Amino acid sequence: MEELQKDLEEVKELLKKASRKRVCDALMVEKNKIEMEMKSEPLPSKLKAETTEEERPLAMGYTVKINNYAWDQSDKFVKIYITLNGVQQLPAENVQVHFKERSLDLLVKNLNSKNYTMMFKNLLKPISVEGSSRKIKTDMILILCRKKREEKWECLTQVEKASKEKEKASYDTSDPSEGLMTLLKKMYTEGDDEMKRTINKAWVESREKQAKGDVPMDM
Repeated sequence: MEELQKDLEEVKELLKKASRKRVCDALMVEKNKIEMEMKSEPLPSKLKAETTEEERPLAMGYTVKINNYAWDQSDKFVKIYITLNGVQQLPAENVQVHFKERSLDLLVKNLNSKNYTMMFKNLLKPISVEGSSRKIKTDMILILCRKKREEKWECLTQVEKASKEKEKASYDTSDPSEGLMTLLKKMYTEGDDEMKRTINKAWVESREKQAKGDVPMDM
């Protein structure tokens, strides 16, 4: 246990100094791995008695990844809202947010015997680490990311932007019929059985009308 603790402290020190995203991610993985090993190691009775309140949270329960959030923005801040029932009952030090210029990660320790984490990588634009903060409200955490430039963000991360651009490009065509076919194919692929039956029926009826001469055939 003593060796694991030393490893953990060294990884934490390296995290403070690291600036490259890939290095930070690797160190975070190693940090979480060591903490999991420490949880599985039985503590000597004397060490248990000397464990402080600050050290206990990560030794209890297990870690849950948060997936749901909402966000908004003002001229100066990007605001991220995360719902977490009972979070206002925790000591303030149990809710930690680590900010970097293009990322942030949240750690909530020992809420109903569980730890909660959430990471935002590749933010759309850079933020001010010093100007960013978090607030604890009733059943909610509000993360305030101070914008380096007072400009509008069309989305929160680079991944979301790329996804929107890709989807937009799939419909951006000078041929309206080609755009409609792309949309129908997407609806058919992603739709349920009822949607697929509806599209198939419409397709068959359209071809029958074309065969009868009611609808001009494509040249």
